[in-house]
Amino acid sequence: MDILTYLLGFVIFTNIALGVSIIFLERKDPTSTWAWLMVLLFIPLAGFIIYLIFGKPISNRRIFTWDTKSRLGVKTAVQSQLRAIEDGTFEFRHKEMAEYEDLVYMHLRNDDAIFTQNNKVDLYTDGEDKFNALIQDLEKAKDHIHLLYYTIRHDGLGQRIAAVLIKKANEGVDVRVLYDDMGSRTLKRKYVQRLRNAGIQVESFFPSKFFNFNFKINYRNHRKLAIIDGKIGYTGGFNIGDEYLGLKKKFGYWRDTHLRFRGDAVQNMQTRFILDWNQASRHDILYNDRYYSSDSAGDVGTQIVSSGPDSEWEQIKNGYIKMIMSAKEYIYIQTPYFIPDESLRDALRIAALSGVEVKLMIPNKPDHPFVYWATLSYSGDLLNAGAELYVYQNGFLHAKTIIVDGKISSVGTANIDVRSFRLNFEVNAFLYDQDLTQRLLDAFYKDMKLSTQVTKKLYDKRSVGIRFKESVSRLLSPVL
Repeated sequence: MDILTYLLGFVIFTNIALGVSIIFLERKDPTSTWAWLMVLLFIPLAGFIIYLIFGKPISNRRIFTWDTKSRLGVKTAVQSQLRAIEDGTFEFRHKEMAEYEDLVYMHLRNDDAIFTQNNKVDLYTDGEDKFNALIQDLEKAKDHIHLLYYTIRHDGLGQRIAAVLIKKANEGVDVRVLYDDMGSRTLKRKYVQRLRNAGIQVESFFPSKFFNFNFKINYRNHRKLAIIDGKIGYTGGFNIGDEYLGLKKKFGYWRDTHLRFRGDAVQNMQTRFILDWNQASRHDILYNDRYYSSDSAGDVGTQIVSSGPDSEWEQIKNGYIKMIMSAKEYIYIQTPYFIPDESLRDALRIAALSGVEVKLMIPNKPDHPFVYWATLSYSGDLLNAGAELYVYQNGFLHAKTIIVDGKISSVGTANIDVRSFRLNFEVNAFLYDQDLTQRLLDAFYKDMKLSTQVTKKLYDKRSVGIRFKESVSRLLSPVL
């Protein structure tokens, strides 16, 4: 037998072994399983390499660690709130929020997401406004600054942020910066070195190990967090880069949603940052009161919910579904990518068929073509159930927002797609407050005026070429 025969036998054996692994050991959902089996069948050798990079599940070992005092503090608070809900003694500042006690309970159980009710929340839908506010808060920092962003650019905005961080480090403020290695792959080394030379601790999440080759490329930290002195916290959709200020012609105006918190929710954001930092750095952050000095600032009820491929539950997705199931009047959604799995797709269709008003808003231009065409395909499914589809025309829509009945809402980093639900590390704020939800609702109505409604009749008139792109992209969506 010649070497080609041996090679062919090896490839066949490897494909069979991988197929068995995917079916019996990894417990993927059936759609994803069939998609990967097709990849292995039609492109056996290349498919094997693609699977190792994009399909291999993350290790089941615990990747986030924290010290005993932090862990016990969170567990004690969670158990106390769970018991109060079970006993019927839990007190909501706003009585109407008791309607969503089961959503609070679910997030407590499957994510240890402590419910806080003393928060003041500022809303930003414009990049200039958000980063002006953030830079002002950074300049006032006295003790520490913790930043986590999926993308940091070496451009105008990146330089503005670097300048203030270096200034604060020179003043004796402890500064830590964590970025995702893939999301910030264009970040220049001299930018990072400049920060480190100023005494700033900088780390990357799941960095490449061998010649820029990364077997964890498919598992990215998509979270955005900024915590200043343990008292102010930011989260939402904006990354650090000029495009988020609307300065890149490719995208035009950048429409996103970001939140600024004061209150005890900042403590939960701090814990999330510390867990992520300790995973990426050899210099762990241990519990210290200085990191948890938040104070009462308002009366917005909030849970900071995290999810990732290391979790047994898809916490943020489950929160979305629970919100959808609770809707009596309407559900308004903004997302740049709409590739829901079957459970969320069914929840939305059932809501629409039940008479709940469902409005979905997506962007009019792609930043990822396959994802864009798949988004159009899945959006069409909702039209058949009676939902309304709006395409934002004033630039690029990157907001990740859900509004239900004018009472509860969610803003964060998670898109409505399989990647956000199963592959990325994400964080969302679930908000239990009518006034804040009304502000989000007002922003949605404003965006509707800058959007085009796509009716079922108009959608059905799309060309054969577009239908073909949608079909191919939808077929590939489980592995995108």
